Amino acid sequence: RILVADPIAADGVAILRDFAEVDERHGLSAADLIAAIPAYDALVVRSETKVTAAVISAGERLRIIARAGVGVDNIDVEAATRRGVLVVNSPTGNIAAAAEHTIGLLFALARHIPAANAALRAGRWERAKFVGVELRGKTLGIVGLGKVGMEVARRAGESGLGMRLVAYDPYAVPENARLVNAELTTLEEVLRQADFLTVHTALTSGTRGLIGAEELAQMQPTARVINCARGGVIDEPALLAALNDDRIAGAALDVFTKEPPFSEETLAALIAHSHVVTTPHLGASTEEAQVLVAVDVAEQVADVLRGAAARAAVNAPMILPETLRQLEPWMALIEKLGRLYTQLHPGPLHRAELTISGEIAQYDTRPLTAALIKGL
Repeated sequence: RILVADPIAADGVAILRDFAEVDERHGLSAADLIAAIPAYDALVVRSETKVTAAVISAGERLRIIARAGVGVDNIDVEAATRRGVLVVNSPTGNIAAAAEHTIGLLFALARHIPAANAALRAGRWERAKFVGVELRGKTLGIVGLGKVGMEVARRAGESGLGMRLVAYDPYAVPENARLVNAELTTLEEVLRQADFLTVHTALTSGTRGLIGAEELAQMQPTARVINCARGGVIDEPALLAALNDDRIAGAALDVFTKEPPFSEETLAALIAHSHVVTTPHLGASTEEAQVLVAVDVAEQVADVLRGAAARAAVNAPMILPETLRQLEPWMALIEKLGRLYTQLHPGPLHRAELTISGEIAQYDTRPLTAALIKGL
């Protein structure tokens, strides 16, 4: 049985219904979710439902939690890992949508499009008030050169908008940066050089407040910042202070630390600020992306409940689909060897050593170790 607790595309639900009993129950309260979850083997959510440690603990049959999207900050991944519950997401389904929305906000900031539209609708013809800046020739600073950051770079660079690209990402592969003609450098240099700054990182303990008062102070007063990643990567009180003091020229925000944001004084002030463009977390909200992420996680739920491996597990080694195809037969074999060993060996096992050689050794073999441990 599968519980779909947030709305996902019908294509994904159809895949789930092909092999399981599916209940779509949207908008459950925390208490109702805790009461319902013991009956289900899988839980599918988007960003609205909070999957807390209490929910996971109550999930006596729960084997997998699937997030139809990228961010899993609404899921207690540590609690899921402790209970042996797999958490999967869809890290590729909304890449194009998020990148395109970032570019849209880039244009909106540069040309004052929302404010000009509002003025015209109010009956004011104010051409002189809304003189913008061109993107061509400007420097775009990218913090986080992962999948979305790379797509933004492709669209904004020399062959797209004609912007110069500087990027900061301590985990980036230099070759990837060269592919998009982005200069990898320090965060300080990105902040100093950027005419526009866009962040594309997950929200973790290491990235929360990554762009704070100290970082904003290093930027040019004509610079503008964009956040289509996760609320909290840019420190919101620090951003508001920088805008109020004219230390930066503007900001575009699609995400907030609290959503909806209206009850928070700082967030409400940012939304109302004349130099801020805001959208209600629309980065992944395209028809195409919603179908892609729903189908992706539905297929992973189906695979896991049938005993196969997930291709995008958050709390297990993530491997490429082509690697998974090569490893799956060996994973099945090694899991059986682990099961067989525990039946033949009566005493406790203190150490296991797995030696891999031959053609299979060229791949990322961490999933084979995981399969052995699972079997044991």
